[in-house]
Amino acid sequence: MKITREALAGTAESSDLMVKVAPNGSALEVEIHSEVYKQFGDQIRQVVHETLHAMGVDAGLIIIDDKGALDCVIRARLQSALLRAAEEQAINWEVLK
Repeated sequence: MKITREALAGTAESSDLMVKVAPNGSALEVEIHSEVYKQFGDQIRQVVHETLHAMGVDAGLIIIDDKGALDCVIRARLQSALLRAAEEQAINWEVLK
């Protein structure tokens, strides 16, 4: 999946997160800001990278502003932002968990 435009998903409410996605040439850059990063930073990073891999994203700027979201929320918000930012119309729904 190729990120062709900027997109947002989520909110800044408690137990949610805001995901910002933008094109970034040929590099993949992930920034994670979280209130619970010391406790759950590794898990958040793992969920983000698993989701990016499953959706075939290998380039782009991904900014996560987490307010204590569960893994399923992180995955859903990231998927939504990526689908909004991609030019592709054909979606392989089987990779979206």
